Amino acid sequence: MSAGENSIPFATGEGTRTLQDRSLRLFIVLSSFFCVNAALAEFIGVKIFALEDTLGIAPLQWNLFGQTGSLNFTAGTLLWPVVFLMTDVINEFFGRRGVRLISWLAAMLIAYGFLFAFAAIALAPAGWWVTAAQAQGVPDYQAAFAAIFGQGMWSIGGSLVAFMLGQLIDVAVFHRIRSVTGDKHIWLRATGSTAVSQLVDSFVVLYIAFVLGPQHWPIPQFLAISTVNYGYKMLAAFAMIPLIYLLRVWIHGYLGHARAKQLRDEAAAD
Repeated sequence: MSAGENSIPFATGEGTRTLQDRSLRLFIVLSSFFCVNAALAEFIGVKIFALEDTLGIAPLQWNLFGQTGSLNFTAGTLLWPVVFLMTDVINEFFGRRGVRLISWLAAMLIAYGFLFAFAAIALAPAGWWVTAAQAQGVPDYQAAFAAIFGQGMWSIGGSLVAFMLGQLIDVAVFHRIRSVTGDKHIWLRATGSTAVSQLVDSFVVLYIAFVLGPQHWPIPQFLAISTVNYGYKMLAAFAMIPLIYLLRVWIHGYLGHARAKQLRDEAAAD
């Protein structure tokens, strides 16, 4: 049993019970928020939105690897920065094992969600339900449901592989930087680990889903779109730096400085 496990008090009498331990509650809350954002990002990622139109600005044309285009992203990109944030905070206070645990848990929950999405698609629809949304411009509810929730297996597989690779790389780089900087410069280990992990994630997911997958994107198109997606993720990571410090301050206030320092020391030695 690790020092961290020994530090969680448990008593059946008038002492502190397991679920009254604030560090355990904190881990549950952070893990839950991490998992729900990762799963939601996967499911809403089927929608592609135009960033410029959403912001009401003129299209910003990029030109990379002989390809041109505007800023179009999956809706899941709205939530992935929150996943990065939760990863860094859990890394800071609960170490490698904490991040690995929630990453595998999130991957299994995402796979579980897609399994039941496909099961729901396979259910025979009620006749009246198929045409129930015609007034809203949806002539076939079953076809729309299947199109939205029935993502291709190449996309699902690529996303899960890229997610796990990114998370495992993130935790390794985070602690490598931490071994050099010590307790200082949390922004450096947070953005540094994200820079490396999302470089892998951004390219792996699109390569599996759209180069190896049935669409067979040409390599210049793959490189251009992957680079644009990576650039967005890095901008989001830098934008999240103030939130990392705010969460750190809140956690110290919630746990108390002594307990927060104990967790961070255990995480650094993990």
